[in-house]
Amino acid sequence: MSAKPARVVMTAVAACLLAFASIGHARALEESPSALAMTGDALFARPVLLATTIVGSAVYLVSLPFSLLGGNAGEAGNVLVVGPAKATFVRCLGCTMVGRKQAPVTQDASMQ
Repeated sequence: MSAKPARVVMTAVAACLLAFASIGHARALEESPSALAMTGDALFARPVLLATTIVGSAVYLVSLPFSLLGGNAGEAGNVLVVGPAKATFVRCLGCTMVGRKQAPVTQDASMQ
């Protein structure tokens, strides 16, 4: 048995653990990821999402003439490039929802 199948199995197990570690935080209004979720996100999810963004960009460029003829170039760009890029770069570490983490709103004393 070679090391390649074992590496694939270990990667799949790590991805599953990452997914299950962050399920509890998935739908919270204000996400507060655990250290395990942040570590898994930094070591596994972000590199995979970056690779997905790169591959999606290449697929988008190859399919661009066909999507232009079909009239859905914008939709293809959103699905293949923008979506993975947002999940990679515009998401707090360990969070599952895409978007920047909102800063708490404080009232200024001069506004009262």
